[in-house]
Amino acid sequence: MKIDTIVIQTCYSAQDTHQMRVLTVFFGIFIGLVGVSTILAAELKWWQTASFYQIYPRSFKDSDGDGVGDLKGITHQLPYLKEIGVTATWLSPIFTSPMADFGYDVANLTEIDPTFGTMEDFEALIAKAKAIGIKIILDFVPNHTSDECEWFIKSAAKDPEYKDFYVWHPGKIVNGVRQPPTNWISVFRGSMWTWHEGRQEYYLHQFLAKQPDLNYRNPKVMEAMKDVFRFWLRRGAAGFRVDAVPHTFEIQPDAQGNYPDEPRNPSVNDPEDYMYYDHVYTTNQPETIDMVYQLREVLEEMDAELGGEERIIMTEAYAPLEVLMEYYGNATHKGAQIPFNFELISNIQKDSNAYQYDEFINNWLSHMPEGEAANWVMGNHDKSRFSSRLGEDRIDIINMLLLTLPGCSITYNGDEIGMTDVWISWEDTIDPQACQSNPQEYERLTRDPVRTPFQWNDDKFAGFTDGTSTWLPVSDNYKMVNVKRERGITRSHLNVYKQVRNLRDEPAFQRGQTETKALNENVLAIKRYLGGQPTYLVLLNLNDNVEVVNLNAAFSGLTHQLEYVVVTDRSPKYTGAMTYADSVVMMPKDAIILKTVA
Repeated sequence: MKIDTIVIQTCYSAQDTHQMRVLTVFFGIFIGLVGVSTILAAELKWWQTASFYQIYPRSFKDSDGDGVGDLKGITHQLPYLKEIGVTATWLSPIFTSPMADFGYDVANLTEIDPTFGTMEDFEALIAKAKAIGIKIILDFVPNHTSDECEWFIKSAAKDPEYKDFYVWHPGKIVNGVRQPPTNWISVFRGSMWTWHEGRQEYYLHQFLAKQPDLNYRNPKVMEAMKDVFRFWLRRGAAGFRVDAVPHTFEIQPDAQGNYPDEPRNPSVNDPEDYMYYDHVYTTNQPETIDMVYQLREVLEEMDAELGGEERIIMTEAYAPLEVLMEYYGNATHKGAQIPFNFELISNIQKDSNAYQYDEFINNWLSHMPEGEAANWVMGNHDKSRFSSRLGEDRIDIINMLLLTLPGCSITYNGDEIGMTDVWISWEDTIDPQACQSNPQEYERLTRDPVRTPFQWNDDKFAGFTDGTSTWLPVSDNYKMVNVKRERGITRSHLNVYKQVRNLRDEPAFQRGQTETKALNENVLAIKRYLGGQPTYLVLLNLNDNVEVVNLNAAFSGLTHQLEYVVVTDRSPKYTGAMTYADSVVMMPKDAIILKTVA
């Protein structure tokens, strides 16, 4: 028996200095008679290289003709998820809600909202998903509930058990007039504080007034939320995506129970805008990290109780990179397996060059604690679709990037077929984040355009519903952009996505080393390689120039000739064709995958 050393490298070139940063992680693998592949495969956990898929349930598939997607619709379309190689899907909230924020205002955390179906429908979804090998991740909203939640109603009535479940304050008297306790501004505009006539106090809400913030400085709240975790894990959930984690704690009040005002952000002039103040007292408090660690302990407790594969936490946090790295855990505590990586979705713009792509990829990889897995996000229900942000001619580029970087990928439903944002007028806008603004500002704030119904085919309403209307309008392009049509086009966005996803099962992508490098301003290259396996080169031409690249000058260990494995409709080449490593021709906005040949 011997010990082999595996080296994982990630390299990038800075645009000006052309310096290379190498992240190297050494770990020893004992190799017995069964060989390296078997040992390394045993080391991988299911989520570390998984293909995750976010479903926005209202917009995925309607089974009953009411124009709103539901659980039966998702269950019906599970074979499609299998077709595109989904390992696990996370569902935006499906719990009982008055829908002030379309499910992110939960009135009962252990019930299914009738809009989406019943508990029996959920159990049927879990059963079918398990049968075909797909895991179900639920969206967990810890920061707040609905003001229609029984907990809040009892808290407002000063029920002894629930009196301190939420953040209450009598306010302050200024010149004889009662005012909110602080200057804090809500994410959805206006004060974070709303007066409650019944209780005769202000309550805190970092989002809508109908979304009162829970008080995590009351230990009973944390225990109640842990019980919610346990409830759904016992019913078959494989884990949770945890919403808006940085907002769960505010600064500890002083001895008199008062909070400080937040400092002014001079770059914003609208006093109702969330960014008018720097949120140093209402986001990313140190206690937030401990909350994530406590939730991970619940998962481990339930793993021991229920058995089976490890259950996971995916955390949503727009926070400084050094804070996000703490979400993974520390020397004494395990944290979230997947703290969402928003480096790309937050920083990549339409005019970003290959050096910038490379920089933001390596920002995460170079900060990530040893032994953890990376993840990559370019779309979700809160952000404009990347096809609209970055250009429809980059759809294959972005999907190829997400699916070939090391770690796990997260795809927002519809991105695999190239769905785009749908323009919706001020009069027809229903997203509360936009509705609380004005006709001049709403397009900057609205999330409706990215939440429109999924485009299944070219039938009426894109096959989303058999009803007479849809809750949001279907895109005008649905006859050209839909699953049915793209299945029949060899180089469609859907089929390119499926081809690249299939490559993820190759050993070089599952367990191999990675180098990323900007070859010039326009071309980003990713090398994935593992001893004894073919080496793969992912080449992405971000712009409109024809490029000829010499891969031998950028990477070592390549064969003289390389084989085309995946091509898009941008390329004149075909799968199986050969090219020379020192002169690969790329067309404008081209995306190709090559491999070495024996």
